[in-house]
Amino acid sequence: MSLNTSILSTETLDYMRPATEVMRLARMGCGHPTRLSFLRVLLRRLASSDWKIDRPVWNVDANGVGHGVYRVKSAERTYSLVAFAHDLPPEMRSDRVIATAWDATFTLFDGEPTAEDIARLADNVPYQEAGRISAKELTLARANRSVRLFEHVVNALAQGCQPDPAEIAAVGYLMRTTAVYGSGKFGASDRADIAQRPELAAPFQVEMLTVWLIRAFTVDIVEHIATARGSETAVKLDRDIRRSLGVGNSTGLGMAPFIVRHPVLLNNWIMAREEALARVRAQPTARSQALSDLSAALDAAITNARVWHSEHPIQVCKLDELRHDLALLSMTLNTWDWKGEHPWDALWSWGVQTLTFEGQEALLSLMLEPHGALVDDLADHMGANEAASFRINGAMPVAELLRILESDYAWALAIDFTSPENVARFWYVSEEKLEPRLGERATEDGATLEQPLCIARLVAELHETVRNFDATQSVAALMLAHPEHRFAVRRAQITAHHPYAEVQDNLIAADMLPIDLLRCKLAFFGASQFDPRSDRWVRINLFAGAPFPDDIKAGGAV
Repeated sequence: MSLNTSILSTETLDYMRPATEVMRLARMGCGHPTRLSFLRVLLRRLASSDWKIDRPVWNVDANGVGHGVYRVKSAERTYSLVAFAHDLPPEMRSDRVIATAWDATFTLFDGEPTAEDIARLADNVPYQEAGRISAKELTLARANRSVRLFEHVVNALAQGCQPDPAEIAAVGYLMRTTAVYGSGKFGASDRADIAQRPELAAPFQVEMLTVWLIRAFTVDIVEHIATARGSETAVKLDRDIRRSLGVGNSTGLGMAPFIVRHPVLLNNWIMAREEALARVRAQPTARSQALSDLSAALDAAITNARVWHSEHPIQVCKLDELRHDLALLSMTLNTWDWKGEHPWDALWSWGVQTLTFEGQEALLSLMLEPHGALVDDLADHMGANEAASFRINGAMPVAELLRILESDYAWALAIDFTSPENVARFWYVSEEKLEPRLGERATEDGATLEQPLCIARLVAELHETVRNFDATQSVAALMLAHPEHRFAVRRAQITAHHPYAEVQDNLIAADMLPIDLLRCKLAFFGASQFDPRSDRWVRINLFAGAPFPDDIKAGGAV
């Protein structure tokens, strides 16, 4: 489904940011998680419904090797994370996609696994791509220990002490996932088979549930090993320290093309967020509770920015900007006139005029935070039936297609593709691992295998053909004469009805930063503390600060 802008009042539509502002990489690469992020959507559902969460199986030895089952159960349905803990030699520990062994491997099982199911999974899940799973499994995942923090926490707990807070803050997670596969990969259930379930209708809910339960496993395995090592002296992890921990993740170029290949889905993600911001800006007054919640959210953001570290030059600069902007926002709010007309819109306008992109996108997140009752329903519209927009409308006049290209793709037509710097890169799929990669056109082979991710150039080529074609003819006639443009025609027709469907930048330019694509997607997941290791891969933290299964019903903010 797509968000229907016709349901908005004219007043609310007036506050929507245009795609020309929102869909540029420089801004997309400054995205922050919001209450519409997929992990937040999952946690709210778990907290508000009748789901019961427990760990019915824990068959792990003193060395931390074995398996456990984490069960999430309602009256209608059960999901079970089956976790396998391994004894991995240090020399085999690698976050690279070509790794063949991991500290832990997982699958999210649809239902409650029998002993026979677990035996079958034990023969396959630890081998990941080399094994096979069935349609009863919804995800396949693996994780490695953060050796530095994992051992520190085990040793501290075994000796009856809590870990050093500085060590906890420096790393932030006990394990990091190196892959979480879903949507039919390696035999898992197809997305279409489960998308109609209310609890899974929002995007990436099985993946988020998998990671949230992995987080519980990481604490359980640490405490288990500590107890085995320290016996009667061992203690459990302090609850506040435990809650501060998330799950790390290493993400590279494999994720970047996703938002290009799924234009309707991208549109719905962005439109939901932009509609949420518009709803807040359109509020004529500010409730006192909202102001209190805004202050608390700002304090949390300042704390997060303080402990968020990176050594990558781009992110170091962004962190400096973020910390400066949050401090400036804090000072400004101390004297802000909340009695004026449309005070939220006034605050946003101040932010646009005063803050960097990093600060503006953080302000967006902060402004949504106190308005759950106003915006949370938008999470139900962030999925997409992409098949509905796949068929090309052959009856469309070529004149109408030309109009779409020259209005919606003016940004692409302004690019000079005869300049080497504007065609410097090419996207391809590696033969070895079937993963997306980015090549340098002038120095690397493989451009003949280029993937169609250079939307701007494809549209420019289509435009050159269309403007010289008989405008009274149909798109079907155009396709018969020029079938090579089928892909670009489909994109143009999709964009005509989905204003946020395209990243409005040249994705093969010499100065394009793939990390901006990664951060945009990861912010919608709910990731925090982005730590780029290059312009092509990043480490993040998921679920830091979120409740655990045993306190999800306690009423804390999610």
